[in-house]
Amino acid sequence: MTITTHYLETGSQNPFYNLAFEEYVLRNRREGDYLMLWQNDNTIVIGQNQNAEAEINRSFVESHGIRVVRRMTGGGAVYHDLGNLNYSFITDAGDSAQLAMARFTRPVVEALRGLGLQAEASGRNDILVDGKKVSGTAQRLAGNRILHHGTLLFDSNPEMVSGALNVDPAKFQSKSAKSVRSRIGNIRPCLPVDMDLPAFWAYLKKTLSGSGFQQDALSEEELRAVEELKYSKYDTWEWNFGRSPQYDLVNKRRFDGGSLEAGVHVEKGVITNIGFFGDFLAVSPLDPLVQALEGCPFRREDVSAVLDRFPLGELFGGITRQEILDTLFHAGDLEP
Repeated sequence: MTITTHYLETGSQNPFYNLAFEEYVLRNRREGDYLMLWQNDNTIVIGQNQNAEAEINRSFVESHGIRVVRRMTGGGAVYHDLGNLNYSFITDAGDSAQLAMARFTRPVVEALRGLGLQAEASGRNDILVDGKKVSGTAQRLAGNRILHHGTLLFDSNPEMVSGALNVDPAKFQSKSAKSVRSRIGNIRPCLPVDMDLPAFWAYLKKTLSGSGFQQDALSEEELRAVEELKYSKYDTWEWNFGRSPQYDLVNKRRFDGGSLEAGVHVEKGVITNIGFFGDFLAVSPLDPLVQALEGCPFRREDVSAVLDRFPLGELFGGITRQEILDTLFHAGDLEP
């Protein structure tokens, strides 16, 4: 039986609109399999739990007119230009085994190999070609639906990538832009037979959709809802920059599951404000956990009891309960 794949394009290179479009489809197209291919022009996209100001090179961003937008998935910050192609899969989540990244990265890796590329999945959420990262991926759950999306660096400007983003020394072991450039690469120079981006786009559209390809589009009413979501959420300072309040205690560590920064404001031994930041691969929002921790005594055993009430794998990816507690309470082991 052939599975129908509904194919959608946003018709825009505006990052605020594109992310609103993607979220609308995730939350409102509740049945069927969807594939989206889309581009953002001159944009930094930060993960849902990242501190925006810590991730971007503010002076470089402002001088180059780069837009900054927060997405609804976890993971790290990425730079998008028109040499970069993004893909989104939206489908039923299924059981926990189907949440594995490999379910979605496998067809992308196979598509790249179909072009004669030495492609492989690597680490938590990367796709490599000839040993260099060409794609980062992330996921988000919404009820019984899942969004998996990723970047594909086809012919992107490496100077913009390294200049726009601040480098985490714990991640790259070097604060130099050179270390960023040596770790990432573009797909096009590795192709045995050259093609331009429109041809690459057409190839992925056909290959990732399979034999069940069906061209789809949002209705006028749905597009109006996308515009409203863009203006009320993605194109606001509150969403993109307002999630980085000041804390009395700020601790940061890096684990196999990603970086984790915890900020806590404590009054009379009780947590009055708390936030978690990092590039960990969350698939669900942290808001319910944060709300549960506010008002909790700032003691390891009390915080631990609150953590036990939540699906930490969905909220923090590969970062464990023990590592969350160590970040909050073991200041002596923290990064400088």
